[in-house]
Amino acid sequence: MRFAIAKADLMPLEPPESLASAPLAYENPAFLNSPDGRIVRILSEYSSPLAQFRRERIQDTVVFFGSARTPSPEDLQREQELAAGKSDDTAQSARKVPLDGETAQEMVQYYQDARKLAHLLTDWSLSLKYPRHRFVVTSGGGPGIMEAANRGAYEAGGKTIGLNIRLPFEQEPNRYITPALNFEFHYFFMRKYWFAYLAKALVVFPGGFGTLDEMFEILTLSQTNKLAKKIGIVVYGSSYWKQVINLDALVQKGAISAADRELFQFADTPEEAFALLRDGLIHNHLEREHLAPGAEIEVPEIAHTRR
Repeated sequence: MRFAIAKADLMPLEPPESLASAPLAYENPAFLNSPDGRIVRILSEYSSPLAQFRRERIQDTVVFFGSARTPSPEDLQREQELAAGKSDDTAQSARKVPLDGETAQEMVQYYQDARKLAHLLTDWSLSLKYPRHRFVVTSGGGPGIMEAANRGAYEAGGKTIGLNIRLPFEQEPNRYITPALNFEFHYFFMRKYWFAYLAKALVVFPGGFGTLDEMFEILTLSQTNKLAKKIGIVVYGSSYWKQVINLDALVQKGAISAADRELFQFADTPEEAFALLRDGLIHNHLEREHLAPGAEIEVPEIAHTRR
């Protein structure tokens, strides 16, 4: 069947207005913030920290985990003043679960112990005289134990890393993080990647769900030998953790082996924890590096994964 085209159909239409240039994909917020842009966002949370660690010459880290809700001495003093009616600074009274006097003092002591341990560790790492920054104290970047770790490293004169996470509440970067090493993540799993793959040791202070999640993830990586490196793990505060976790029950029920108990060590003073961390770092890493002095070391030193 043939269709006749009317003469009017051949008349030229009004030309459209000039088009503006289309946005570049990597400058297009509508794309970057869409589900289709998720892979770009994930890669950004890998590539951007990697570039920054290289610029700052960070080789490896020691990670501190612990509760964001652990009060500093200053926090406790403000809360006591509020309770006594000596202060009207209600912005500082954000504690979700009030602590009794004895428990508050106990948790403040954990803050002070984390601060002292980070100071001891940073003092020692600065004495190593490497061309790159070794065993840099790293935290989740927020308040509580995270702040204490960054604070101790800052007071010792070292660089210190904060791997923050964007949450709808509770977490902002603490003031003691080295500004060039202050990161914020959207994806928990990318934050966890940078915790695990740069760490040569881990110290776990008392904490809640987040601390348990992070601790058991590193323990699982160690148990399964997934990472081709040794991570020394120190669990701080044996009385706290033995109330929270019954590892003997896990062994009795066959959920873990008795040998898995050797994946970490308990410590109850900053000096004891420091000795465990230092000796493990020397034995598992520094001594091995001295046996292979010509080996090329990437910066940052990202752990290889066993197949």
